[in-house]
Amino acid sequence: MAPSSYFLLTTVLALATWQAIASDPSPHQDFCVADNSSRVLVNGFVCKDPKDVKAEDFFLAAKLDMPRDTKMNKVGSNVTLINVMRIPGLNTLGISLARIDYAPLGENPPHTHPRATEILTVLEGTLYVGFVTSNPENKFLSKVLNKGDVFVFPEGLIHFQFNPNPYKPAVAVAALSSQNPGAITIANAVFGSKPMISDDVLAKAFQVDKKTVDWLQAQFWADNHN
Repeated sequence: MAPSSYFLLTTVLALATWQAIASDPSPHQDFCVADNSSRVLVNGFVCKDPKDVKAEDFFLAAKLDMPRDTKMNKVGSNVTLINVMRIPGLNTLGISLARIDYAPLGENPPHTHPRATEILTVLEGTLYVGFVTSNPENKFLSKVLNKGDVFVFPEGLIHFQFNPNPYKPAVAVAALSSQNPGAITIANAVFGSKPMISDDVLAKAFQVDKKTVDWLQAQFWADNHN
């Protein structure tokens, strides 16, 4: 094989391998129910003995048909995430689910999922949604969604949902391509970290004075997940 052809083949195989391991790994058996009692630390969860697996390991009476309280925080939304911590049978299956309730003018504020792409559908109401691409373009893509509409948020990109209706709530359901997608709410992470990021750093980054940063860090950055 010519050196150039060998290099091309090696490059293609490397890219294919990278794509294969970029998200949750594929299961190597029918299932791997998480053994939450195990003290062994692995990337994910140790499998329960298949002989001890029950139907309940794949079930949760989540009551996702019931409205959630959207007055519990300032942003006016409530995210009910069903992931591997709630259903052990999701371990290694690379999927999770969330119901999001929005108060009138409520939002699921700008955040990212470091381990998952999200596909969202509106069940009730209207949502204004969008995401921003990575540097250097930082292109903003947005859309107004009505009942039954679907929108995709690519893995790792900052995105949000906002209910523009001042009188009616909204409800959406989202599927995520990880058993544990994670969520980083931008404002909480930047201004509510523990311990706090130096106000010198944030003042320089956001090009504002340190008093503004100190005021933002003094706010109560509530979590809208439960």
